[in-house]
Amino acid sequence: MKIAALVSGGVDSSVALALLRQQGHDVTAFYIKIWLEDELSFLGTCPWEQDLDYVRQVCDQLNVPLQIVSLQKEYHDAVVSYTIAQAKAGNTPNPDILCNKQIKFGAFYTKFGSGFDAIATGHYAQVQEVDGIKRLMISPDEIKDQTYFLAHLSQEQVAKAMFPIGHLRKEQVRALAHEFNLATKDRKDSQGICFLGKLKFKDFLKYHLGEQPGFIKEYETGNILGNHQGYWFHTIGQRQGLGLAGGPWYVVQKDTKENIVWVSRHYYDLDKVRNKVTITQCNWIAGKPTQDKVMVKLRHGAQRHEATISFDTSGQMQLHLNNNDQGIAAGQFAALYHGNECLGSGVIV
Repeated sequence: MKIAALVSGGVDSSVALALLRQQGHDVTAFYIKIWLEDELSFLGTCPWEQDLDYVRQVCDQLNVPLQIVSLQKEYHDAVVSYTIAQAKAGNTPNPDILCNKQIKFGAFYTKFGSGFDAIATGHYAQVQEVDGIKRLMISPDEIKDQTYFLAHLSQEQVAKAMFPIGHLRKEQVRALAHEFNLATKDRKDSQGICFLGKLKFKDFLKYHLGEQPGFIKEYETGNILGNHQGYWFHTIGQRQGLGLAGGPWYVVQKDTKENIVWVSRHYYDLDKVRNKVTITQCNWIAGKPTQDKVMVKLRHGAQRHEATISFDTSGQMQLHLNNNDQGIAAGQFAALYHGNECLGSGVIV
């Protein structure tokens, strides 16, 4: 097959590239530049250099041609603007999900990928075809599984997707990197946004929204407990980073007009029922589910809840969880599963 492989300079995409080469495919590697230079000026150094150095080493070693392409404007318009607007509204956006849908499997394919049979990435996910329909399946590594980040892809996008390491666990990928003796074999996993591991989400918000000092108040009494630098730095259910004594304290609400972050020590009390979620902008990869019992992820990770689906008169989906989840946050995505299949996702409102 003729394959466009998206590479980031990390071990996962490097091993994916090596496996494609080993399987005899006609592969071209692509490194996508997404961040506008002025957004990165505060980092002080060129953020592309180290990643590109690793990418070039791996491509040279595997004898794979490399193209460096820019989707900076598309990324800013589709992902950055959305993320800023959601954060300013007090919601908790997920730029990685938008990056996959709008950029890697969206604008990239439209602009550069139409001559290829498939777009390959280093995601931990699998694609299976059943009765002519492509289905997104989880990775055997439940902790690394990344179907949550891919759950908003369309059927057309999943049909073009290829995940060469999706059937492997992380330790197997590391072992293969050493077996292939790749330049990235010992490189640490990045924890940043999308392709750029150097940029932390808090830094991203600070650059675009700045700081705006406000009060942290106790939800039950209204007492002022401390100060924060902007409600957009905090998310519902957050415990770490509040700097308050006498806790544990948890963020339970944000007042965007008054710039107040409300916290409580009683977030996990038994009377605090948090088991209903309203979902909009539903995306079904292989068609709307026929069953009313599903599993749901409210964030990336291994945790899944049993849930019952219903739809209200406006077409919004209601999820009734079998147990409480204290981290339900508006703006985040909920991904739905049936067995090992990821059915799709929607936005929590």
